[in-house]
Amino acid sequence: MGSPTIVSGRYAPPSSRAVPLTWILLLALAVHGPLLLMQLPNGTYDANLHKFFASNYAQHWFNPWNEKQFTGFSETTYPPLEHQWIALFSHVMGLNLAYMLVQFIAIALLPIGVFRYARIWVSERAASYAAVASVLLGSLSFLVYNAGQLSTTLAAPLYLNALPYLYEWSRDAKGRALIKGLVLICAAAAAHHVTLIFGSVLFALPVIATAVIDRKREDADSSSAGVISRAAVFTVLALVGIGLVLLPWFIAFYHNPIKQMPIPHASRYNYLENIEWGLNYWVIPWGAMMLALPFIFFRGFREKRFVPLFLGFWLTLIFGLGGTTPLPRILLGRAFEVVTFERFTFWATLIALPFVGLLAMQLIDRYGRKAMVVMGALAVLSMSMAVAWPQYHPTHESKFDVQEMASFLNRDGHDKYRYITLGFGADKMDELSILTNASSVDGDYNSARLLPEMTAYGGGQLTNSKYYGTNGMEALRAILKHADQYGLKYIFVRDIYYEPLVAFAGWRKTETYNHGDVSLWVKEGIPPAHPTDFGVRPTAMEGLLWGTLPIGSSILALILFFLLPDRRRTTETIEFPLVTTEQPILREAR
Repeated sequence: MGSPTIVSGRYAPPSSRAVPLTWILLLALAVHGPLLLMQLPNGTYDANLHKFFASNYAQHWFNPWNEKQFTGFSETTYPPLEHQWIALFSHVMGLNLAYMLVQFIAIALLPIGVFRYARIWVSERAASYAAVASVLLGSLSFLVYNAGQLSTTLAAPLYLNALPYLYEWSRDAKGRALIKGLVLICAAAAAHHVTLIFGSVLFALPVIATAVIDRKREDADSSSAGVISRAAVFTVLALVGIGLVLLPWFIAFYHNPIKQMPIPHASRYNYLENIEWGLNYWVIPWGAMMLALPFIFFRGFREKRFVPLFLGFWLTLIFGLGGTTPLPRILLGRAFEVVTFERFTFWATLIALPFVGLLAMQLIDRYGRKAMVVMGALAVLSMSMAVAWPQYHPTHESKFDVQEMASFLNRDGHDKYRYITLGFGADKMDELSILTNASSVDGDYNSARLLPEMTAYGGGQLTNSKYYGTNGMEALRAILKHADQYGLKYIFVRDIYYEPLVAFAGWRKTETYNHGDVSLWVKEGIPPAHPTDFGVRPTAMEGLLWGTLPIGSSILALILFFLLPDRRRTTETIEFPLVTTEQPILREAR
């Protein structure tokens, strides 16, 4: 770890200094690099959905209208930043490796953002410990290697990197902080709208409140009104920038607000009544960090500067419990039935990291290497459990090949008709959509479900109809009834549960694939598919804006990083080596 620093004539052990960010990034590469090269995230729940969006941008960058699901839908209903970067990289390394690369970029940005965010409240050393912990977070590994929520894992570190600039601008009125913060906020919004709506508020309000408390600390000399007014200016400019960057998204939402029946999701359950899902969505993501909760509550109330951060943490923690407490339902109203809450647990662990870094520093000062070994082992155990959890609690089955079905749809004009899959699972349905030119009546992204047969029922994908009970099966029956209207001729069935319904509706089995595991059902007399009137196609101008501004905001943020580098804070006492002829003695841990 380099030569030790000499303090007051004695050597200071490396454990008493901040961990360099370069080392933390190397740790992230060493830990997550092999897992990503093994392409473990490929089997996660949402991975193929992100690659499906990216595949359309790779082929039609300025045309966000996607014909392949829901008889056609606009991709402006989902912020595009991560999908556009995957699309760009895919021309060099293919979709799978491009997805891994963008996911690693998100992982690498996280410790940088955590360090800078934690630095608002704690020392550089404690912030560096928080950054180390972020690499091994169980909640991060859960989202990366189980849920596949790339949007959440990319947007959160972008916000964390932006908010210290909000703090600096609000306290010191530094123009470069305003510019860099606004650009990063716009880039974060271009990555994920849900993080924009909820996460940015939960992260940002403690920062603003702390800026008010710190208005006269160090060299700052601001009034409360000045701090609040500058924060308001930042907020207004950020809203203007986000409105411009995501203008096509707002237009799409205006034309098609979410009116569909709520789709059930296990993250909204009461975890005390559903222990299985409590383990999945709370215990596994938190891991050993649960042991730090008493310290977080103790320090959060003890020191005035920590109160805003603690209140933000507490509210996010409660939301991460889903339906276990009534508070999320009370505060969100109907939106409670639309939002999924696993991301709130991720955010709560991020907000808790400044406290965890402080706790780690105190334990190391008191117990030395013993504390380092125990905390390191607990962190590794937490991450390992999150990575291995899908093996013990699989949420979907995806171990079969869809290439034969894609080949059928791509030959002999079969792509003139539409198809659906039954029993494939959402991930394999998305993979088939990537490989084929044909259009499906089914789809994975819930906000794009505009077909009346699907919005009238609280079911998700048709391919998983039986898991949504009566609502799912009624939606499937309605779609089969209107097959002529949609040009629905082909049905790929991987679950014999659906075969009686399909046969009764007039389809007949013609071929089998994957050694009889999948059967093809065809209905004669179905006319070729034609464009439908569901959803509003983006204009050429919207396509141009969508193809330039979101990704442009991230490129501009990268340029500003080099043109306007941050000035290193020097508020902490820096101890320089003393010249001494005495034999140096290693300082004992206290």
